[in-house]
Amino acid sequence: QVQLVESGGGLVQAGGSLRVSCAASGSIFRINDMGWYRQAPGKQRELVAAITSGGITNYADSVKGRFTISRDNTKNTVYVQMNSLKPEDTAVYFCNARIQPVGEWRQRNYWGQGTQVTVSS
Repeated sequence: QVQLVESGGGLVQAGGSLRVSCAASGSIFRINDMGWYRQAPGKQRELVAAITSGGITNYADSVKGRFTISRDNTKNTVYVQMNSLKPEDTAVYFCNARIQPVGEWRQRNYWGQGTQVTVSS
């Protein structure tokens, strides 16, 4: 069984910073792309940032220059460092990863349970 567990969300004032982490665990053969999505109340889930196994990154225009995604392949963990936070960044942040479990020939799409990030004005 493969799991993604997020940590590090919370409440921060506008202009502040937070780092959110997501660790993958279980019977993992290979982790491919990893990423962060967010969903604000009444809105659709949207991509925030993604990173390939080789370290190539992609960001939503709304977070470029403020957020940095990274990963530690030795720990099966992906991070997003969020700086210059704005009230509109308030959302539940979900970790996503495409993982090939041990004993399976193809990758599956996994989601974390989500962590709340609230930015006060």
